[in-house]
Amino acid sequence: MKVQSKRYTHGASRNAGSVGAGVHSTAKYKFWRVVLYAVLIALAVLMLIPFAWMLSASLKLDKDVFIFPIEWIPKNPRWQNYIDIWTKIPLSKFVLNTAKLTIIVTCLQLLTSSFAAYAFAKLDFKYKNLLFMAYISTIAMPWQVYMVPQFIMMRGMGMNDTHMAIICLQAFSAFGVFMMRQFYQGIPDELCEAARIDGMSEYKIYSKVMLPLSKPALSTLTIFTFVATWNDFLGPMIYLKTESKKTLQIGLRMFISQYSSEYGLIMAASVLSLIPVLIVFLSLQKYFVEGIAATGVKG
Repeated sequence: MKVQSKRYTHGASRNAGSVGAGVHSTAKYKFWRVVLYAVLIALAVLMLIPFAWMLSASLKLDKDVFIFPIEWIPKNPRWQNYIDIWTKIPLSKFVLNTAKLTIIVTCLQLLTSSFAAYAFAKLDFKYKNLLFMAYISTIAMPWQVYMVPQFIMMRGMGMNDTHMAIICLQAFSAFGVFMMRQFYQGIPDELCEAARIDGMSEYKIYSKVMLPLSKPALSTLTIFTFVATWNDFLGPMIYLKTESKKTLQIGLRMFISQYSSEYGLIMAASVLSLIPVLIVFLSLQKYFVEGIAATGVKG
């Protein structure tokens, strides 16, 4: 009886020790999780502070923009800044030009990238991998390297000072092809084989099978392309000379050079330029993380 009692006591103490260790590890895990969330929240706040200051400065008089301590909420908000900016420069024309280029380039990139990615992911042809690697290797080459040859080529084709030059150069994206191919490789080949057995052509498989399944990847590529094209400064600066053809970023630069001391108007124009980007990102954000994760599943 004593031996059994000792064994029972020893087993009970060992179980109690394991339970205590489990509780301790759980508490430690929760502690570090709280610390991680606190750090991420602090970083998010730090990232948002410049945007909050820009929004606050856009509602102030020029003399009140740089006062210290910062007045985050102006006592007398100057909403007139958002009206005056439209009359100081042809802002509406710049916005329309930028919207035109951004929408056309985004649609063309979605079409060309998804179409090429389908060929590289689901079709078999000679030198497929070699062509893909050669095309993707252009991502590592800075645009400044071939910027001058591109300009000479566009000028020789008579596209200088036209929107068509920017559209033609940005309608194709090696990054977009790479990302869409990664996503398509995660789709079972059996779906394409079944569609071929049913008599569907490759074009129908692409449009009826692959595209409906690739909404997360297309949404992710839409965000990347829209933001890059909307915020593009160097391309329009090189190719566009006529004021009526210039984009929003060039227009903001023109305004800053002419009215460098009117900080309230500069901040108001900057806030207006961010609104379309925020709208696109917020409307597609539920697909964004899913698309990023899906395009990295297979190499």
